[in-house]
Amino acid sequence: MPYVNIRLAGSLSREQKSKIAAEITDTLERIAHKPASYTYITFDELQEENWAVAGKLLDEE
Repeated sequence: MPYVNIRLAGSLSREQKSKIAAEITDTLERIAHKPASYTYITFDELQEENWAVAGKLLDEE
């Protein structure tokens, strides 16, 4: 059973999440031969103040 966790700074629209979920599910079904009904996807949207790159919080840039 595939479990995919997408973690990102900022947020996505419902439409974007739907399209991403469909694409990932399709890829796992096509390449890994995993039934779509077995694929679970979660989205973790973090505020930019909670994510840092190269020692700087993303909301500082």
